[in-house]
Amino acid sequence: MNTQLIKSVSIILVNYNGADVLINCLNSLEKFIPKDNCEIILVDNNSQDNSIDIVDNKFPEIKLIKLPRNVGFGAGNNAGAKVAKGEFLLLLNTDTILTNNILPHLIELMSGNQDVGVIGTKLLFPDGSFQISFSPEIGIRGEFQAQKIHKYAENKNAFNIIEQDFQDIKEVDIVVGAAFFIRANLFNLLDGFDEKFFMYFEDSDLCQRVRNEGYKIIYTPHISLIHLRGHSVKKISNKMSVEYRRSQIYYYHKHRPMWEILTLRVYLIFKFLYQYLKTSNPYSWEIIKLSFMYK
Repeated sequence: MNTQLIKSVSIILVNYNGADVLINCLNSLEKFIPKDNCEIILVDNNSQDNSIDIVDNKFPEIKLIKLPRNVGFGAGNNAGAKVAKGEFLLLLNTDTILTNNILPHLIELMSGNQDVGVIGTKLLFPDGSFQISFSPEIGIRGEFQAQKIHKYAENKNAFNIIEQDFQDIKEVDIVVGAAFFIRANLFNLLDGFDEKFFMYFEDSDLCQRVRNEGYKIIYTPHISLIHLRGHSVKKISNKMSVEYRRSQIYYYHKHRPMWEILTLRVYLIFKFLYQYLKTSNPYSWEIIKLSFMYK
């Protein structure tokens, strides 16, 4: 790979109490990413663990932004983008681990295709197995398609078919935000992530707005990185399930027709009313209230 292709990249990570995975992520960046062609920006959402100490003591060259409160994933990335100097932004989850330098391929692919606005990489589980990192357009039809894909993931033979179908670079509707490569000027044109999404659907929303501007979203399998997936929300899964539905409803109100909004609301009411009657889980009741009262 011709190193002259490498241009300025800003790698942005948003951290919240992720000390146990952060050090492996930053070590991999230090090992594989040359310092002369990119900057690393870490935005900390007021972590209460020793995340800040790790960065200060072990990675002093990283540009650290300390926020006074947890503003969420999208707003955290926006804060990093405001100080970024790169021509391209690589938005990277802290529960990812690089195994090689992925930047040359991303830059070459983006620079050679002016109609491409966002690139998503291949993601792998820690055991090296394939991880789904793309999705159909969000909507009633798209949700059924996504559920079908994830159901296939439970069947090894069916899952292998999906992986084989994504052996080449392919245009997709959505790539997940775990490793999200975007032109900085496009990100800024769109005012970055919609900060009304605290967590979930913010990457889908940004992809939709990128496509609305006439750019393509593409997935490349020619580079990969490890993604632990879901690490940051495992300990508060009930609370995050409410946040997921809040973001889902907001996304539908923002992008989908009224009949789909009403269909989603009715579905959520019946689904979580049944769960609440079975378990008395207060989080199910919170989702029911969201479905009735969201404006």
